[in-house]
Amino acid sequence: MDLDLVRTLLTVVDAGTFDAAAAALHVTPSAVSQRIKALEQRTGRVLLVRVRPVRLTPSGEVLVRYGRQLLVLDQDLDAALGSDAVVRVPIAVNADSLATWFLPALQRVPSSLKISFDLHREDQDHTTALLRQGVVMAAVTSSREPVAGCTVRKLGSIRYAAMATESFVELHAAGPVKSWLPDAPVVVFDRNDDLQDRFVRTLTRGRGASDHRHYVPSSEVYVRAIVAGLGWGMVPPQQLQEGLIDLAPGRTVDIPLYWQQWKLDSPALTAVADAVAGEAAEALR
Repeated sequence: MDLDLVRTLLTVVDAGTFDAAAAALHVTPSAVSQRIKALEQRTGRVLLVRVRPVRLTPSGEVLVRYGRQLLVLDQDLDAALGSDAVVRVPIAVNADSLATWFLPALQRVPSSLKISFDLHREDQDHTTALLRQGVVMAAVTSSREPVAGCTVRKLGSIRYAAMATESFVELHAAGPVKSWLPDAPVVVFDRNDDLQDRFVRTLTRGRGASDHRHYVPSSEVYVRAIVAGLGWGMVPPQQLQEGLIDLAPGRTVDIPLYWQQWKLDSPALTAVADAVAGEAAEALR
């Protein structure tokens, strides 16, 4: 496989369009198009759906996954031979991990390895999709079922508790928490976030959280929105702030986290995996 053609495909996927890929590669969009066509002719498969942003076909996902592995091995070889090559390691990680324990994990990776971290923020229930597509080499995920071609290692669990301000409770509370919480305004991370609905179902054995919900797709701002009184929400202890109270002491939601990575004999990827597992052993339940 021609590595230049593979690099072009990966650049198009990462950039999203042929024009953006051309700018990144310092060539014309026509040259990018010709390289992709050449790769498709060589494999005998259509690899990309030409929309904005581009979409991978199932064959394209396979080629991207193996293409990234080829490039990592190529970079590992350069590093082993003493060159100044930087090994790029794309990782999918959920926002709460990114805001709490994950960056300290990356600090454990020896700087001598010259690794470039390419972090993709995604909900823990959806990070495996990026693994299947070949967008990332590893992921922090809630799925214990390995993606094809990947290994799985359990990291631990993040515990979430329902939190709100005292003034919010005074405004909305009327009786036991299970009687008023389903109708109270709620703060949700994004439309993939079902933690709040899941918690309410543990109380009511049926319905989820209120339709009166605020979407705040940032872990830090999410907690600030709860402190500001916009609604209640599920908060991990690492992000607990002054002024918040537990709405249902003793009732929590534990989200197990796993590390999935490609089955690839790469010193860089192994070092990252060991660093993540070491930090998780100290930071997670």
